[in-house]
Amino acid sequence: MGATTVAVLYPRSSETRRLRLKQHWSQQFIAILGLQLEARIGEIEDGSLVIANHVSWLDVLVLNAAIPVAFVSKSEVRQWPLIGWLAARTDTVFLRRGSRGHARIVNGEIAARLLAGKNVAVFPEGTTTDGSHMLGFHAALLQAAVEVARPIQVLALCYETPAGERSTAAAYAGETTLTECLGNVLAEQRIMVKLQSVVSLHTAGRERRELARTAHAAIAVSLGYPVAHRAPETIVDPQGELPSDGLPTGNRNPAPAGSAPSSNPALTSAR
Repeated sequence: MGATTVAVLYPRSSETRRLRLKQHWSQQFIAILGLQLEARIGEIEDGSLVIANHVSWLDVLVLNAAIPVAFVSKSEVRQWPLIGWLAARTDTVFLRRGSRGHARIVNGEIAARLLAGKNVAVFPEGTTTDGSHMLGFHAALLQAAVEVARPIQVLALCYETPAGERSTAAAYAGETTLTECLGNVLAEQRIMVKLQSVVSLHTAGRERRELARTAHAAIAVSLGYPVAHRAPETIVDPQGELPSDGLPTGNRNPAPAGSAPSSNPALTSAR
C-alpha cells in the first residue's frame, strides 16, 4: 500500500496532500502492528526542527502518524529493502555519518526546508537504546535551526505495556536485528506508544550544544531518566563530535547516563 501510494499518488499530489497520505499510511501501519498511539503535542510552529529520543525504527512511523515530517536518517537506511525506497521518496534526508563535508550539505538542506515552513525531524542520540535510558545528544544537526533562527520542538517518546510498564518489545538496539524486533512487536497483543511535547526552544542567539543539553534534560525529566551533567568535549568533526553530555554513542549496549540532582541549569532553562 505504501509503495503504491508513493509511486502512483505522490507525483500527482500537493505537498499538503502528501503529508496527509504519509500520516494516514503511518497510522494504519502502526495499528496493524498492534501499537496504540497517545500523542500530546499540541500546535507545532511550521518550520520547526523536531527532535526526540530514539528507541526503535518504529519511531519514524510514530512521529509521522502524529505529525508528518521530513526526516534526517543515516545513509545505510537507503539500502534497506522497500523501507529505503519509501524513505527516499518521502522527503528523507540521508546523512553519511562521520563526513564533515556531507554534514554541511545536509545542514543546508535542513535549513532550506525549515525556511520553507516544513518541519524536519532528527534523533540527536544518533542511535537507538532499549528505552530504559538516553544517550547524550549530538548537537551538530541542531546547527541548521540555529543558523536560520527556527524553533526546536522537543518531544519525549516511550513504549509501554497496556498496564503502564515500560516495554522493550519495540527496542531496536544492541545485537537485535530488524526481523527480531518486528517479531518481538508482533508477539505483543498491544503496545502503547506515548508521544509528548516537553518544550519548544527558540534558537536565535543561542549555541547548539547548550540547546542540546537543554533538550536532553527536558526529555530525561519527562521520562523519569537521570539527567547527565558532564561538560561537552571540544568539537573536532561536526558529525564525529561527542554528544552534549560528553558521552560516546557508539556502544553496542550503552549504559545509562550518570544520575545527578535536578538542579541542572539546562533543566531550569527547559522549564
